[in-house]
Amino acid sequence: MNKLRAQEIAAAPVMVNVTCDGVPIYIQHVDEHNETATIYPLGQPEQEQTVQLSSLQEH
Repeated sequence: MNKLRAQEIAAAPVMVNVTCDGVPIYIQHVDEHNETATIYPLGQPEQEQTVQLSSLQEH
């Protein structure tokens, strides 16, 4: 996923269907310099992690 689209999704007022390794996730923050995103699986905010934007897929 490109960083501009990831930023749009993170700021969107509605939920967008995005997965990381097949797991539905919520994007909390996008780091445009490192091309990473802080994410967590839906309903599991305690499992926050940072991943490469390239591992995110919009459906």
